[in-house]
Amino acid sequence: MWFRSTLYGVLGVATALAGAGAKFVLPEGLATQIGADSVGNILGILAASMLTVTTFALSTMVAAYGSASTNATPRASRLLIEDTRAQGTLATFIGAFLFSIVGLIALSTGIYGDSGRLVLFGATIAVIIVITVTLLRAIEQFSRFGRLGETVDLVEQATLKSMKQRAEEPFLGATPYSGVAPSSTVDVFAADVGHVEHIDVQRLNAVAEQHDLIIYVTCQPGTFATPNRALLSVRGTLHDDQRTQLLAAFTIGGSRRIENDPRYGLVVLAEIGVRALSPAVNDPGTCITVIGTCVRLLLKWDALSSESEAKDVQYPFVHMAQLDVDDLFEDVFAPISTDAAGSLEVNIRLQKAFAALSAGCSSATRQAARRYADLSLERALQTLRFSQDRDKLRTIAALEHRRAQQAVAPQAAAEPN
Repeated sequence: MWFRSTLYGVLGVATALAGAGAKFVLPEGLATQIGADSVGNILGILAASMLTVTTFALSTMVAAYGSASTNATPRASRLLIEDTRAQGTLATFIGAFLFSIVGLIALSTGIYGDSGRLVLFGATIAVIIVITVTLLRAIEQFSRFGRLGETVDLVEQATLKSMKQRAEEPFLGATPYSGVAPSSTVDVFAADVGHVEHIDVQRLNAVAEQHDLIIYVTCQPGTFATPNRALLSVRGTLHDDQRTQLLAAFTIGGSRRIENDPRYGLVVLAEIGVRALSPAVNDPGTCITVIGTCVRLLLKWDALSSESEAKDVQYPFVHMAQLDVDDLFEDVFAPISTDAAGSLEVNIRLQKAFAALSAGCSSATRQAARRYADLSLERALQTLRFSQDRDKLRTIAALEHRRAQQAVAPQAAAEPN
């Protein structure tokens, strides 16, 4: 926000200087004819109103952050704080206030002549137009800002963006491998405790090439690193200084971030769904909405992974595993199915969701969907007390399973043996 606000302040200073010089160029009397002599009153009104609007916008944003933490999950509030639209709106209001203050100070010094006021008047009109457009957008934005549905959409967009980025480089440019390092390697453990936010594969490859090493990365962005958790395994002679160089390629922070960790986006969505099922909230409709959102994201990830073309290995000395579909399902459906075991309507939606995911492009997605459908059904049948609810859920689960098999049959026949 400070950058845009500073630009408005610089605009005010530049306008003051330009106005001071323009009094020698513009004809006398022109400013009076246009009404530029009233620019002082306009700037005074603008400064007072922008200070009020800025305070109101800031209080609205803070209230929205609290609402998102209470109604959705505290992990989603970071996305609201980092929302560039809200930051841009607040920065425009603060910048307009700074512009008005700089203009009033310049007027009070008496550096303007009659013609110099015309330049300041024109810049003020331009700022007012920008403020008007921003206010109209802010009214629509703040009316939805921080609401539960808007928060879910924001998390979905951030997760989808992260998925697209990872699908373009499923192995982060490294050599693919299964995720299990050979036995003849040396493990390198984390020096700090926290979540892996970023892995600099290029730096790892440079160190490996320089010291004749082969590196197997055994973690993913989002992994919780501890001194007994190996971040990578190395084949070759490894010294302490090389170990330090390798660990420097890992950025470890106190919390996970969705930008490089699409799994975390699914975790946040699952938390929203689980909170909605709590006795204090008792909102199964929100959980059903979250399930639909997760199905949409998982099908998109399945399609992106299937469509991604095999790219040339950029870093041959580093081996990296791709995201496991089972982990993605675990992040979403393990907590939801556990907390929703006693809710018939949510379990019906879960069976429909698994049937939809069973029609995915890859066999891994179909197998994971079938496995979690069985687990979710078994957990619900052991929790639901009313026999007719259990019979209804069995019937719907069997029906959805048949539909999924009918949809998958043509795809399975087309897959190569």
